[in-house]
Amino acid sequence: MVSVRWTDIAVENLADIGEYIGKDSIKYAKIVVKNLFASTNILKQQPRIGRMVPEFNHPGIRELIRGNYRIIYRIIDERHIDVITVHHSARLLKNNPTLSDI
Repeated sequence: MVSVRWTDIAVENLADIGEYIGKDSIKYAKIVVKNLFASTNILKQQPRIGRMVPEFNHPGIRELIRGNYRIIYRIIDERHIDVITVHHSARLLKNNPTLSDI
């Protein structure tokens, strides 16, 4: 089984998403954040289920699409995955400073 680790930045992204949605509905914000977080559980059994991120075209940089969000993760090795960022799909990925070192 693969270990999925959320980076500090990815956790911060979730908090920001919850805060933004929470301006209109705290209940819905909690549901969205919970679902985004839980959606990575599938990676424990199927780490390559996400598609390669087209902007990087690297087999180890993949993403899960959940609603309006792209959960971008890196396969470190057969046993470790890092969730790098949660990015709103309406925004350009190249403007995300989290991904500048990839």
